[in-house]
Amino acid sequence: MNHHDQLLARVLDFLDRNREEAVRMSDRICDHPELGGEEVRTSGEFARALREGGFRVKTGILDLPTAFHATWGRGPVNVALLAEMDALPEIGHGCGHNLHGTASVFAALALKEALREEDATIHVFGTPAEETNGSKVEMARAGLFDEMDLALMFHCCSGGSYVDYRSMAIDSLEFTFSGRTAHAAAAPWEGRNGLNGVILLFHALDMLRQHVRPHVRMHGIITHGGAAPNIVPHEARAHWYFRAPTREELDQLVERVKAIAHGCAAATETEVSYRYNEASFDHMRPNPPAEEAMERILTELGFRLRKGPGPSGSSDVGNVSRRCPALQPELSISDREIPLHSREFALATKSEGGHRALIQGAKALAWMGLDVIFNPQLRERIRRAFESPTTHG
Repeated sequence: MNHHDQLLARVLDFLDRNREEAVRMSDRICDHPELGGEEVRTSGEFARALREGGFRVKTGILDLPTAFHATWGRGPVNVALLAEMDALPEIGHGCGHNLHGTASVFAALALKEALREEDATIHVFGTPAEETNGSKVEMARAGLFDEMDLALMFHCCSGGSYVDYRSMAIDSLEFTFSGRTAHAAAAPWEGRNGLNGVILLFHALDMLRQHVRPHVRMHGIITHGGAAPNIVPHEARAHWYFRAPTREELDQLVERVKAIAHGCAAATETEVSYRYNEASFDHMRPNPPAEEAMERILTELGFRLRKGPGPSGSSDVGNVSRRCPALQPELSISDREIPLHSREFALATKSEGGHRALIQGAKALAWMGLDVIFNPQLRERIRRAFESPTTHG
């Protein structure tokens, strides 16, 4: 048995021995879901486990109360594990962050168990609010990932696992149409109806759908439509998400949308303003050498892999992939398709399939970390792919 295989055996043994502890942590987090930016209990549990495991933990980084950065080792190779924490309103952990956040923490602990401090530096980033403002956006902007040889995590899915995850770039905009109040029966002609501007925006964007590419997604809600039926609403607001397979395509789309919004305001004799009310996520940049290595690892661990569905959904890990090589395989917790962002999916994270994905996923993350640390040729191929213009998108 060579040196790498000896270390791998230690990693796998650590995760087998600590299986029940990891399962209990994930299930506790599932039972106590916390919304983005409010993950006090979850962040505290992750940080405590890492601190007790020998990591140096800095909490509240970048003025984000529930974010943290944990490090161990002093070696030249930098591997980052991303630990998500937040749940969904009314649903709980319907995106499985309890599973893959816990897996990242235990993968880091397993690597620490196997390595010498001079081999590498292991980083764990506690990344709150993936479902809304996406703390990885701010972390990427601040340069926290710039020195990483690889940043990785896994995400949950159902119906089959795959490695070639592709996300869509997303912008979140709030539109406010402002007019003039009037009595809706006595003198409606004196008013200018902000709600009419919002309604026309919905119709106009529905018409735009005919003229955008098939992968583009646009979905919105009216968040404020007025105070009473007998008052011409002077102000109305709408919240829209716009997604496209690349940041460049999304930027072009949003410029068209802004022009349409101004046209709706002109048509209704109102005024419109807009603001980006959540962080903007970039699309996931693929890294073929890292994906190939992870496919081999998951196959060794018994996963049957399928091809990914292409760009779908959005994640702030896309912003990470713009600053360093990044990888996010999708691991299935059920052979049966279960809708993501549902109560049923949240319950499934506590199933046997969910627990298997947790432990096997942690093994895959730690194994990939070992390969990056001890295989300089793989590390170089990953770096060259990251720097290649063909993967920039």
